[in-house]
This record gives sequence, C-alpha cells and structure tokens, in this order.
Amino acid sequence: MSGSLSEANALPYATGRRDNSRFMISGIQMSVPIGGRNIAAMSIQIEKTMALFPGTDMIVFSELAMHGPLHACMAEDPTLDEAAFQALAAKHRVWIIPGTYFVHREGRTYNHSIVINPCGEIVGRYDKMFPFMPFEAGVAGGSEFLIFDVPDIGRFGLSICYDIWFPETTRTLTSAGVEVLIHPVLTGTTDRKAELAIVQATAAMFSCYVVDVNGLDAGGVGRSLVADPTGNVVHQCGQVTEIFPINVDLGLVRQVRAEGANGLGQVLKSYRDRNVAFTTYDNGGASAYLDSLGPLAQMPKRR
Repeated sequence: MSGSLSEANALPYATGRRDNSRFMISGIQMSVPIGGRNIAAMSIQIEKTMALFPGTDMIVFSELAMHGPLHACMAEDPTLDEAAFQALAAKHRVWIIPGTYFVHREGRTYNHSIVINPCGEIVGRYDKMFPFMPFEAGVAGGSEFLIFDVPDIGRFGLSICYDIWFPETTRTLTSAGVEVLIHPVLTGTTDRKAELAIVQATAAMFSCYVVDVNGLDAGGVGRSLVADPTGNVVHQCGQVTEIFPINVDLGLVRQVRAEGANGLGQVLKSYRDRNVAFTTYDNGGASAYLDSLGPLAQMPKRR
C-alpha cells in the first residue's frame, strides 16, 4: 500500500470526564446548497449543538459541506474559512471536523479536510485518497493517511467517502491502532444503500466505530449512520436535518479486539497471524485482467 502515515497528537485539555473510555461525537446532517456559501449555516448548527448537547466532545460535518460539490464554488481563501471553525472550536472547547472542501495546491485540486482540536489548533490535514472517478474529474488523490490521538481517550482516523470502498485504507489505519473512523461523505446516488452496507462491514471487519456523516440537498440523500465495532447500527438518520450525538465507547473497541465480537472471531489478530502473502499487491496491484478493463476516465455511454 503506497502512502505514508501522518500522525497528529492533539494537546491535552481538561475534560472533567469520569469515564475516559467514552466520548460523545455529534454528527450534523444538514443541507448543502449547490451554490456553496454554507459556513454561516454550519456555524449556527455548531452553536445549536453545543446549546442542546453540551456534553459533545467532537462535531463532524459531511463531505464538501462548506462550499458544495462544484469546483466553481471553491473557497477563495481556505485559511479564512478554517479560522472561522478554529474560533468556534476554541470557544466551545470541542473538536471540529468541518467536513471537506476543494483546495487548489501546486497546480492540483484536492478534496481536503482538517481536524481542529479544542484549543482551536489544526492538528491534522487529509486529502481524499480515492476521488469518485470518473465523476470527480479533475480531483487528485492524496497519498498520506491521517491519524490523530484524543488525549486520554483513544486513536482516531479520517477517511472520506469513496475511500471506504477500498478496505486497504481502513486496514492501514486500524493496523496503526485507529479505534474510531471518522467518515464524511457526499452520497446522493443510488449506491448509498451499498455504501451503508460497507460502513457496517468495515466496522465489523476492523473492530472499530465508523461515524459516517452524509449531507442533504446538493450534499447527499442523508441516512447518516454510526456502526459499532461489532457491526451493529448504533444510529441511522432519516432524510431530514438532524444533529445526532452518539457516545462511542472505546472500551468496547478494546474488548472486541481482545476477545472478539460477542466472544467470536478476533479478526485483527487473525490478520496479524496469517500464513498467506497477498500477491495481488505485488507490482502496485497491477494485473493483466485489471489492465483489460480499460481507462478509469471512461464515462458510461448510451447504448
């Protein structure tokens, strides 16, 4: 697997928490307008979340929530946009992952996300590894993973939308100890049902929480989902605006990894102790059959 791991350790901060294995994540499923300019509405949702659910430790938005799915609405000043969320994180002493947004860097466009800690500091950056090609044309894939530690709680990782369809991405993160996978998505297509199945399967295969946050309107068809390390659905949204606070239990992750889900298969250990070498990854994963499928840039055509 190509790509390196980028680990960002957040600064410790006072929480007053009595049970350090529990952590409240509030996903925000909301409308994303086609014309972008959504930061003011997102800020209102943050204020609402902290008023209604003051125990929230982390807030997560959907993919391309800030400016929508059109390259034409790309942020003019990403630093200024980031600063708005940094100020809110520091004000409320809360982690914020403000979804993703397109950025132009060194002649390329990336689908980019940041992680902001409760001190208002950006502790990690991530470029989506697998743009949804050929439909996400013009977007370059990133090559570095993002892992960040929440002090006294556990290890988190970031994955964006189509990334989760490639289990190698989650394998890399969980092999480095990630216990909670944060997964902003923008899925407004007929494959949302398949994606939800993948979310549950990913949680079970890698014994981790998956927090999958979709948008509405130009931001997706909703149905955000949180799955626990046994693969069970903790919560699934409908197709309306919703703030969904979920207490993730890192103790459950550690128990499942040590003993198996409900005392059954211990999948991470079995992978570690395998006898087989996966030759499919030799030579970058190329094969005569895969080469025969044609170029990725080929769009479906009417017959």
